Amino acid sequence: MNWIIPIIPLAAGFLLDLLIGDPYSLPHPIRLIGRLISALEKFVRAHFADLTAGGIFLAAVTLLLSTGVPCVILYLCYSVNVWLGAAAESVMCFYMLAARSLYSESMKVYNAPDTEAARKAVSMIVGRDTQVLDRDGIIRAAVETVAENTSDGVTAPIVYMSLFGAAGGFFYKAANTMDSMIGYRNEKYEKLGKFAARLDDVLNYLPSRITALVMIVSAFLLGYDGKNAWRIWRRDRRKHASPNSAQTESVCAGALGVRLAGDAYYFGKLHKKPYIGDDERPIVNEDIRRANRLMYLTSAIMLVLFSVLRVLIYGGVFA
Repeated sequence: MNWIIPIIPLAAGFLLDLLIGDPYSLPHPIRLIGRLISALEKFVRAHFADLTAGGIFLAAVTLLLSTGVPCVILYLCYSVNVWLGAAAESVMCFYMLAARSLYSESMKVYNAPDTEAARKAVSMIVGRDTQVLDRDGIIRAAVETVAENTSDGVTAPIVYMSLFGAAGGFFYKAANTMDSMIGYRNEKYEKLGKFAARLDDVLNYLPSRITALVMIVSAFLLGYDGKNAWRIWRRDRRKHASPNSAQTESVCAGALGVRLAGDAYYFGKLHKKPYIGDDERPIVNEDIRRANRLMYLTSAIMLVLFSVLRVLIYGGVFA
C-alpha cells in the first residue's frame, strides 16, 4: 500500500479545497507571497536604476523564499514521520488549489440580484475595468475567468505538484502571482514585470494545452457541444496576447456555443482584442454555472491522470 503515499497530499488537498475552499479568516500563503512581492517592488524601485534587472531580482527572491520555506518545512516533517510529512504536504496542496474559490466567487455574479451587484462581484475576479460592462459583458467576464483560471488556478498547480510535490506548487503559484501583480504591459510595469510575465507564459505553456484537451473530453461527458469545442479550440486558441489564456477560453466558448473575449478596458484604456468563439446565441446567466461544471470535471480528470503519473514517478520512494 506504500504506493498510495505519494498521491495522498494531492488527493487530500483537492478534496479539502472542494469541501471548504479558501479559509478567508486564516493567513493564506498566496497572500503572504503577494505582500512579499509588494515589498520587493518598493525595494526595487528605490534601489534599481534598471527596472528590467530589478524585475529579475524581484522574481529570484520571490521564487527562492516561496519555494525554499515549504521545502524546509516538508523536509523537517518527513524526517520525523512520513505521515506527518504527508499531512503537512496535504495542507500545502490544499492552499495551492482554487477550484472552490473560483466557483464561489463566480457564483456571486450568478446569484447577484441586479446588474450593479453583479458588476461589483465580477470586479473582484477580473482585471479589466468593469464600470463599462453591461449585464451580458459581466456574465461574459465571469465565464472567461472560470475558463482561463481552470488552468491557472487548478490544473496547472495539479501538474506541478504531481511532478515536484507541494514545493512545485508553491513555485508555480509564486510565478503566477507575480504575473497577476506586475506582469502588465503598461508604462508602470513593462520593464519591472517583463521577466515574471515571460516565466508565467513558460510555466503555463504545457498545462494550458493539456487542460484544453481534457476540457474537450469533459465537454463531451457533460453533454455540451464537444465537437464545437474541438473546432473552436483549433481555430481560436491563439487569439490572445498571452500564448496560453485562449487555450481553455476557446474550448469553453465552443462547448457552450457562445462568443467570449473582444475589446476590453484596462486602467481606463481600451484594448482591442479578437473575439473567441461564435455568436451562436446570447450569453445567459446559466452559462456561469455551465462553465463551473466544465471546470470541476476537467480538474477531476486532471487529478486522476496526474495522480497516476505521480505514482509511476514516486511510487518506489516509500517502498
